[in-house]
Amino acid sequence: MNRLELESLSKADLVINDIYNNLASRIKASPLGLCPVEVTKSFLELCLAQSCGKCIPCRIGLLQLKNLMDDVLEGRANDNTLDLIEQTSKMISETADCAIGTEASHMVYVSITSAREEYEYHVHNNRCLSKTSTPVPCVGLCPAHVDVPGYLALIKEGRYKDAVRVIRKDNPFPTTCSFICEHPCEARCRRNMIDSSINIRGLKRYAADMAGFVKPPEVGPSTGKKVAIVGGGPAGLSAAYYLQIMGHQATVFEMLPELGGMLRYGIPNYRLPKERLDEDIKAILDTGVEVKYGIKISRDLTLNDLRNNYDATLITIGASTDKKLGLEGEDADGVISAVDFLRGVGLGKKTDLKGKKAAVIGGGNVAMDALRTLIRLNAEKVTCVYRRRISDMTALPVEIEGAVAEGCEMLTLKSPSRLEIEDGKLKGIWVSPQMISNIKNNRASVKSNGMEDEFIPCEVLVVAIGQDIESSYYEKEGIPVERGKIFTLANGGFRGIPGLYAGGDCQSGPATVIKAIAAAKVMAANIDQYLGYNHQITCDVEIPDVDLEDKFSCGRSELPEREANKRIRDFESVELNMEDGAAIQEVSRCLRCDKNGFGIFRGGRIEQW
Repeated sequence: MNRLELESLSKADLVINDIYNNLASRIKASPLGLCPVEVTKSFLELCLAQSCGKCIPCRIGLLQLKNLMDDVLEGRANDNTLDLIEQTSKMISETADCAIGTEASHMVYVSITSAREEYEYHVHNNRCLSKTSTPVPCVGLCPAHVDVPGYLALIKEGRYKDAVRVIRKDNPFPTTCSFICEHPCEARCRRNMIDSSINIRGLKRYAADMAGFVKPPEVGPSTGKKVAIVGGGPAGLSAAYYLQIMGHQATVFEMLPELGGMLRYGIPNYRLPKERLDEDIKAILDTGVEVKYGIKISRDLTLNDLRNNYDATLITIGASTDKKLGLEGEDADGVISAVDFLRGVGLGKKTDLKGKKAAVIGGGNVAMDALRTLIRLNAEKVTCVYRRRISDMTALPVEIEGAVAEGCEMLTLKSPSRLEIEDGKLKGIWVSPQMISNIKNNRASVKSNGMEDEFIPCEVLVVAIGQDIESSYYEKEGIPVERGKIFTLANGGFRGIPGLYAGGDCQSGPATVIKAIAAAKVMAANIDQYLGYNHQITCDVEIPDVDLEDKFSCGRSELPEREANKRIRDFESVELNMEDGAAIQEVSRCLRCDKNGFGIFRGGRIEQW
């Protein structure tokens, strides 16, 4: 008999692993609008199956919780049952021996305390309060609710111009978003249950490239109404586009020489080629939108000037100022905010940094843009200084990977403590080493590890720790401002100030382009209603019927990129377009949730808004 033997997984263990993997993919692809009571009960049953049975709170308590949840779902519960669920779950979380019991019961406790009205609705009405119309996952998760399955079906048939027209119904920046959208639409793609999500952004890029310039739709009859829009960024231009199509005359007041806002002056050319941005802006301006350049409200005109001369006024000034480190010497030569740095590059001020060391403080997409721009300006060494871990960075993983591939050094768990200044010039930055600490609000916090500060030599320091809003003028004019953001009603308007609206980053805080576009849709529709109309934005493109081909497991096609050692020498686009074969294969992976299963009955297609 052998003293020891090598262990291997049994057939049953392998089956369980496959089930867990399948479960993980189904959780990843969970649709919107699910009943929180049913979902909580399902997870509770899974946790109960994991219990070893050693401790009574877990073995007996979780079973009793499961029975109580059954009572709620099957109409046998009353208000006392809900109190008992809350009390029992709290007790189990405080007395169970291990994480199986404590975390399962805590999940139930959070569910019933956070979604109490859902439980009460089950008790009193024997049905769920959740949405009876569950949108197609990709459409529901897109802030602008773009008809993703519709334009993918058009791409499959080679109708690229029609695909762009369908996108424009909800997003007038199809080409721009094909380069820089953070594609939340892919997060719960049902294809995740089979292999991985559809490359929606990549296919949008393919359609935009293949279509070329697509004329905007016909503008509706003039209403004689005029709308002033402050700010020519994505929110302002999107609102102007839709208002113009409705028949209102939109006039955009832009303080910089060209339109685009942070799209032009905040996102480097290698990520968003400006000639491609100009394609979208041209289509918007071709509807008849008027633009007045070089005008800043507060300096050249007042808010009252606009309100007195226009039927409605919209504020979309974005988040175009920077946040400070709060360290002494921050105004020294060599220290610059990421907003000012990237804006300068966007304006053509590309200083050669050959022989200089540069550092960027921050871990978001703007920080990655600054890092990769510094590389292209020939900096000798480029370092990212971040007080948390790489996994905690808010930048997209692909942007972090791109920065590393291009030669950026990542220094994590380092918190800036003071600047080294000599004769008014930056010599470097001192950082305090950190260590991971308690988790707060689902994110690991950091604290000093007690070690001595470290010195990072650099002649250029770019601060990318967030953006602020120039809201002080508007606050003086009586506009509600909370924590630096303009505070509006849900419709984008203000209580007691008729005809005035605000939206985009200045209202939500710094966010994504697609969220700014979504806000523009809301504001355009509500301004139209305020002006006494009810125009509908539609698209007359017919969507192809779904094919009945079987869907087999197939890998996801990614956009190819230029080699890192070549692309760092210029500001040309990093990403290349898909090849025809890869694009057709990728679009054929779409399951057409708008036409199959619940899609056609519970959500389907939004024809107009």
